Amino acid sequence: MLRLSISSIHSQPPAAQSVQEDTACYAPHCMTPQTLTTDFSATSKLPFGTQIQHPLHFWRVDGDRHPSNVRGPWTMGVIEAEAGRQWMRGDWFGQGHFCRLLQTTGQKSKMRSFALAAALAVPTEAFSPVNLSQSLVGRRTAATAPLNAEVPTQSNFLTPELAQTCSDAAGGTPLYAYSLDALAKSADACLAFPNAYGLTVRYAMKSSPNGSILKYFLSRGISIDASSGYEVRRAIDMGVPAEKISLSSQELPGDFDELIRLGVKINACSLSQLERIGAAFPNQSQKVGIRINPGVGSGGFSSSTTGFSKTNVGGPSSSFGIWHELISDGSASAIVEKYGLVPERIHTHIGSGSDPAIWQSVAKKSLSFCATWDTVTALNLGGGYKVGRNPDEQTTDLGEIGAPVVEEFKQFASEHGRELKLEIEPGTYLVANAGALVTTIQDKVTTSDYTFLKMDAGLGASAESVVVVGHCCESGDLMTPKPGEPEALEERSLRAAEIGDYAIMDGSGAYCSGMSTKNYNSFPEAPEVLLDLEGNAHLIRKRQTLRQIYENECDVPDGVF
Repeated sequence: MLRLSISSIHSQPPAAQSVQEDTACYAPHCMTPQTLTTDFSATSKLPFGTQIQHPLHFWRVDGDRHPSNVRGPWTMGVIEAEAGRQWMRGDWFGQGHFCRLLQTTGQKSKMRSFALAAALAVPTEAFSPVNLSQSLVGRRTAATAPLNAEVPTQSNFLTPELAQTCSDAAGGTPLYAYSLDALAKSADACLAFPNAYGLTVRYAMKSSPNGSILKYFLSRGISIDASSGYEVRRAIDMGVPAEKISLSSQELPGDFDELIRLGVKINACSLSQLERIGAAFPNQSQKVGIRINPGVGSGGFSSSTTGFSKTNVGGPSSSFGIWHELISDGSASAIVEKYGLVPERIHTHIGSGSDPAIWQSVAKKSLSFCATWDTVTALNLGGGYKVGRNPDEQTTDLGEIGAPVVEEFKQFASEHGRELKLEIEPGTYLVANAGALVTTIQDKVTTSDYTFLKMDAGLGASAESVVVVGHCCESGDLMTPKPGEPEALEERSLRAAEIGDYAIMDGSGAYCSGMSTKNYNSFPEAPEVLLDLEGNAHLIRKRQTLRQIYENECDVPDGVF
């Protein structure tokens, strides 16, 4: 889930009813909805006037059209019964926000947040108590706990002025903007990864394959991790030396032998791939890497953002790599011996994880595979380092997870007399928070339940569910799904926004531009802009033209229909 902010450089949004600072660029809480439970010593029916102090998140004013967003701790009080309903009242800087008490059972009162709109919840006059029943007007309690309003007020690196600069360079929105300063900081962190006997950092180019980004990382001494033969060729076309490229692919490209001759380091990801490489270079002492599934995994498809896992990159549910038991039973070694191959690299990858104990365990097991062949000189532990895109999310401490790995490498050297080089291949870690999707609010509509903001970006601009609703004529163009329930709606709460304002989605640097759904509804692919250290915007990818969308289509011969 990415962080969303709105820049009102085009039109100043109206003042919200609740107290909020008048900043030009601001962001929502982006907190995961949850059921909050408070224990009470009272009976199942809470007495009127009961004071409840709890850090509240998303609340809805029952019977009204708009959601209320409050973050505590603040004081709640049970008020009156109206039409058989119990209501809760909270005082937030003197603003009487009312919420319905949804459920009272025994000594627990469960107050459930709503999975609201596929929209940003826009504060309106409907939040004022005077718009509720007159029986509730003016019945407020004074707040007895301070408000903890830790609300981001701007993008990670884009001010309203810089957003405008990027838009000017790209010829309008939507666009992807990247910060050279942020790229430099993430590169520094990866190059400082703890290691015992040398380190190679490989950028997982699938996360954001723009040539300018590849060239920058190359200038920093970072090599390339490719996931297809096409990525290899693309990197070479961008000036990356073949010997700086490693390929781990589900599908061995048809020209793999030529790539090997060019110097590309290919990791065999299955027994059949190992067999094909051996057959192409029989008895030539051809060096090869071997990717192994260690039998464990951490993370999975969108697990860091949507809370569900479709597949893993490690473990029994993963198809990536040679199953570890096929190493221990000699199946892989038989192919190596058959063709006289020389394994020089072992590659494992467990997915998105930041637990030092897991990394140490995987390093230990991966090193045991290195002991299978005494020709191995390097161990690649993959990437998958978690990145915090929102204030309540943690970013992996590379030093913390790397320290125990160093000890395992030293132990291996002591036992086997070989000092192995460490390789890592971060993608998200390097670019996620260095990129942002900049869009413009095109429309604003309301229904009986929700307020929708419509952006000029959608399925074709970002594969991450990051914004409200896009411009595609598709019910699935939902950018704010409920974590764990990609088909369920959920709100994002911001200050009032109007048509023409910029909406900026931070954390869009990885797996967005390169992984987006292309040309749905014939919308062109978004341009990309790089901000240098002086704040100058450089166009690094032009906006796709309409002709480019259909230029590869072919007419059928006359008479076919």
